[in-house]
Amino acid sequence: MEPTHLFELVIAMFLAIIALQYAAHRLGLPPSVALLTGGALLAFVPGLPAISVDPELVLVIFLPPLLMDGAWSIALSRLRRHMIGIASLAVGAVFFTCIVVAVVAHLIFPSLPWGACAALGAIVAPPDAVSARAVLERVRLPRRLQILLEGESLLNDASGLVLFRFAVAAAATGAFSAGEAVGSFFVLALGGAVVGIAVGLAWVKLIRHLGDDYLIIAATVLLGWISYLLGELLHVSGVIATVSTGLIASWHQHTVFSAATRMRGTSFWTVMIFLMEAAVFTLIGLSLRDVVERGGGFTTVIATMGLPMLAIIVALVAARFAWVFASDLVMRSCAALGFTRARPLGAGGATVLSWAGVRGVVTLALALSLPEGFPGRDFILATSFAVILGTVLVQGTTLGRVIAWVRLAPETERARLTMSQAEAAMAQVQFGIVQNLAYDAEGKLIHPQLLERYQRRATAIVDYAERTEHYVPLLHAHFDVVLEAVATGRRELIRLHRAGDIDDETLDELERDLDLEELSAISAKA
Repeated sequence: MEPTHLFELVIAMFLAIIALQYAAHRLGLPPSVALLTGGALLAFVPGLPAISVDPELVLVIFLPPLLMDGAWSIALSRLRRHMIGIASLAVGAVFFTCIVVAVVAHLIFPSLPWGACAALGAIVAPPDAVSARAVLERVRLPRRLQILLEGESLLNDASGLVLFRFAVAAAATGAFSAGEAVGSFFVLALGGAVVGIAVGLAWVKLIRHLGDDYLIIAATVLLGWISYLLGELLHVSGVIATVSTGLIASWHQHTVFSAATRMRGTSFWTVMIFLMEAAVFTLIGLSLRDVVERGGGFTTVIATMGLPMLAIIVALVAARFAWVFASDLVMRSCAALGFTRARPLGAGGATVLSWAGVRGVVTLALALSLPEGFPGRDFILATSFAVILGTVLVQGTTLGRVIAWVRLAPETERARLTMSQAEAAMAQVQFGIVQNLAYDAEGKLIHPQLLERYQRRATAIVDYAERTEHYVPLLHAHFDVVLEAVATGRRELIRLHRAGDIDDETLDELERDLDLEELSAISAKA
């Protein structure tokens, strides 16, 4: 394919992404479902060239920034608090699922080597970070379940990748050592964490010296790729390195970013991640054509592999249910023995956690990376794609109904201060510093209006924190007026510019002030 035609195809894909995202919004479907289905349909459009996905390139392009985004937005304090549960899912559940799938595959095809069966298990075992994010964005979960799923999706790819590499090597050599696999996993994970922390701390030092918003944003955008590639270059876990870097950067970004950098960077980053997530699902759909053609067509694939693929999917889901419910039983037993930190999820929480194991880009990339001539390669490819389709289309669309059906207990974890109380604390220390600086060295008041403004603000916010329910309706009405005033000012500003009374620079400056005022009002109403 000529480079210009490839570029045209990429632009067409992004236009299709916008159309599919809009259709999903109008139809009330999860975007991942619309994008995956739309990509699969586009793959069979007459005249459209077949899309051949390079698995290594897909992982390098898409995985680091998406992992970085997940690590950036996760609550670090809750991540530490629930690390045992996250590790149980990211390591234990992946290993257990791999074993179950390998056993079922070998029972179905006794002639298939154990190494190939284990490779299939490693490919489909880890739920995908991108798919999990796409599903979780449309449902409301208790914070504990949310952090368990987010933390699992960030860390389990490392488990799956280690298992996959050992399984492929075992299929080639006929030898496999469980102890060596476990030891290798911990070495790779520890090495990845060291690399990630080092890259994150180097980024913090660099950002403090750059001093330019756009350079800072550019350096931050490249951060995930740098950490991932460096980790892989040093033969440690690039996934763990990227996640560790993201956690370090997320912790320090509040002190090293200016307000302007944060606003500009967040806007750019949000659009980039949206396009990358959407492109992943569309590429997965487009790759269906190659999988089907390798299997001899839809009819042949369904006739020869339909039941075995269904058995693998059932085993996959059952293994996750078994692990999660067994882990919850252990937690329940510990709580009964007096371990106060052991908090079982309960049947409802365990059901939701079990049903949320959606697969995606990592599963596809690992399947496509199998070498030609690998035992059972066509079956593994078709099964991997069936697993992605089944989990995204079935579990992704029904997770909200499962959450409603189990009637999860309300969240009991609460912060020590409400948002209003935190605002009151900030307002009081702000008033204190203004009160000190409002007088000159001789004790003369030189900033009376500023002092009055901060005093009035501190008094009002403290009163609001004490009587929030009383003030909420008044607050909403207040900011409705502010938003209407902003809209009126914006219309007048545009009229002055169109009439030639102000230049472009004046328009940009005043429009930015109105934008900030509008965002502040919208945030205050929320």
